[in-house]
Amino acid sequence: MGRLLWLGWLLLAIAAVPAVGMIYQWIGALNDRRRFLGLGRMVDVGNGRRMYVSDMGREMRDGPTVIFESGIAATSQNWLRVQEVVAAYARAVSYDRSGLGWSSPSDSERTPSNIARELRDMLRHAKIPGPYVLVGHSFGGLVVQRYAAEYPDEILGVILVDPMRVEDWPPVNETQRAMLVRGTRMAGFGIPVARFGLARLATTSLLCRSGKLSRAFSRATAKHGGLHVLERITCEVGKMPRAVWPIVAAHWSRPEFYRGLVAHLDAVPASVAEMHGAQSVEGVPVVLLTPGDAKPFSGDDLRRIGSGARQVIARKSGHWIHLDEPELVVDTIRRMVEQVVPKRVSADSEAISRRTLSEAHLVNASCEAPSPASVL
Repeated sequence: MGRLLWLGWLLLAIAAVPAVGMIYQWIGALNDRRRFLGLGRMVDVGNGRRMYVSDMGREMRDGPTVIFESGIAATSQNWLRVQEVVAAYARAVSYDRSGLGWSSPSDSERTPSNIARELRDMLRHAKIPGPYVLVGHSFGGLVVQRYAAEYPDEILGVILVDPMRVEDWPPVNETQRAMLVRGTRMAGFGIPVARFGLARLATTSLLCRSGKLSRAFSRATAKHGGLHVLERITCEVGKMPRAVWPIVAAHWSRPEFYRGLVAHLDAVPASVAEMHGAQSVEGVPVVLLTPGDAKPFSGDDLRRIGSGARQVIARKSGHWIHLDEPELVVDTIRRMVEQVVPKRVSADSEAISRRTLSEAHLVNASCEAPSPASVL
């Protein structure tokens, strides 16, 4: 009888673990929203959907608005250091794409044209006026190219920070198909992990505590690439301001993040097909920032992007140029704002920019060379 009672209690405890995990996740998610949502604003974009917007430098009314578009799995927090500096001389806006960060999911496929349309709707609902200087990193580079091509009258300039190269991905290049499938499968695995609070435990351990739990979890998932993912996270997130780390942990703790990531990865072939041979950006300046460890864009490549496209090599950077050399990105944005609105940038704002970046602690860009999956 005693053995049966003990077995009953054991089964009850096992059955209770998922419920405890779900309650832990629910309470943590509520606390995250209470702590972090007030740092920006939620914009109602219709159909019950809302998008998170970080809107700085709103007092700057007589120049262009600088819009930041993130890489495929990144959010507005990715741009914080650069955005804060740019806001000294221009209105500077970053946001979380639908399905990522704090923003509601979207029913539309995650292709550059659909995302550009959603960005335009968000700017209209948020009453953020143009004209715009668009800054896009990686996959975000495709989005801003598409926006500039479809809505040229709204754009004064485009800056592409190591934009995604469509020739490297299916259906143009099938060699990365298996890697893309594997990445989608890993992201899908994160949905139940997050639902039961395990992602919260791991990311909070990694970014806010000792990291022992996250390393143990990564070893347990090593055959699925867990250790490599941990190394990439530690390296790239470590370059962001420490104040951002708990917010990144909150994003990565949500099942919605992994659903959004799956949606973006599933749409990569459609995005590549859409952008392969797409209309070039004409009539505005276009600057590409290319990492020193990457193959430079050829003259033909630049002309396909835009007839006036110009390339700058970021010799000290890997794929995340705005984290490795934020001063180069800030300087490129400043020069473009000056080009389209002469004398808009004052000497005072330049001094503030130099001081802000010099005081920031930047982690050495010593990460291993990125895998193709990390340059989306």
